[in-house]
Amino acid sequence: MTAAPGRGRFITFEGGEGAGKSTQIRLLADYLNACGLKVTATREPGGTPRAERLREILLSGKIAPLGPLAEATLFAAARIDHVDQLIAPTLAQGGWVLSDRFADSTRAYQGARGGVAQRDIDLLERAATGATTPDLTLILDLPPETGLARAAARRGVHEDVDRFEAEEIDFHHALRQAFLDIAARDPARCCVIDATLPPQTVAQTIRSVIDARLLNAAGQVAAQ
Repeated sequence: MTAAPGRGRFITFEGGEGAGKSTQIRLLADYLNACGLKVTATREPGGTPRAERLREILLSGKIAPLGPLAEATLFAAARIDHVDQLIAPTLAQGGWVLSDRFADSTRAYQGARGGVAQRDIDLLERAATGATTPDLTLILDLPPETGLARAAARRGVHEDVDRFEAEEIDFHHALRQAFLDIAARDPARCCVIDATLPPQTVAQTIRSVIDARLLNAAGQVAAQ
């Protein structure tokens, strides 16, 4: 995928619960900053004040009784603000954006697993993202049992389980397969990373992918 001249790069991180996306975003941001790049780390749902308010509603489970299509629509509403207010302006100024989840999560959670029709997912995605699409998507893959155990350890005993962590294990197995299917359909954009490995090993694998796909050997942005 070729970025427009002067445009920054947009990298998204996807995967199931407890895959280590936030850790890997932090480590990659450190690496890219050391390469002299301007990096913005963000997340979905969220990333802007209005989208963060929608995040609270979505992860609380209050929308769940209305069904997956209602959830997908609210995710799209949060994404519209996120793209318009943060992602697109940052890219236009030459900055790099690292996002913990993006449109692929809606495709996996509400589409493949939730049963929302593909045409509806496509319409919502086009409305929310427009021409702003990832240059690279890193899918952190691991067995759901491992990810949920990590998420529980991270959360601790005094925090509530969020809307999606609380789903049955079959949901999480289907979710994992949905992400792998997305990667198989779009190998030019997506790269599956073994997230069962130690965090520093995963980080090194990710850096190698970034070097090969988006940076040259000198650590500068590859010719656009």
